[in-house]
Amino acid sequence: MVVLGRGYARLVVELAAVSDADRVADIGCGPGGAVRAAARRGATVTGIDPAPVMLRLAAAVTKDQPRITLSQGTAEALPLPDGWASVAWSLRTVHHWKDVTAGLAEVRRVLAPSGRFLAVERCVRSGATGLASHGWTEQQAESFAAQCQEAGLDGVRIERHPQGRGAVWVVHASRP
Repeated sequence: MVVLGRGYARLVVELAAVSDADRVADIGCGPGGAVRAAARRGATVTGIDPAPVMLRLAAAVTKDQPRITLSQGTAEALPLPDGWASVAWSLRTVHHWKDVTAGLAEVRRVLAPSGRFLAVERCVRSGATGLASHGWTEQQAESFAAQCQEAGLDGVRIERHPQGRGAVWVVHASRP
């Protein structure tokens, strides 16, 4: 069983207050930890990832779960209809987006009115390199929050949450 990121999955499901009334878009779902966590709450979930290997891993641990769909795609071209998601999140993957402006436009497009968006990234030190740079500095979290506002999202706020031996930045936003 793939167990990467269970703590992050629990955190995002709690912060998004996922329920059985939700349709969740997991942007950059990886091996499917957050997909499974949302489905356990009764949500209908679409996990999206550009990497076929990640989708195969996610498929292996989500088979026979009718509330879960997996699709190949990127943040910049989400394979979902307009207004489909009541919740969308990107869990430790925004730093991989090729075009943040296009990705946020897609998030806004697929969110239903009042839909919730969360972006979660590890807190990293300025000047970190290699894998240690996978995440956001405080300045990068603030910049992403400003980009959310520029993309037309409302209620944008930043929180810092302890996670394991470190911490994560969480940017919350919603579609008007």
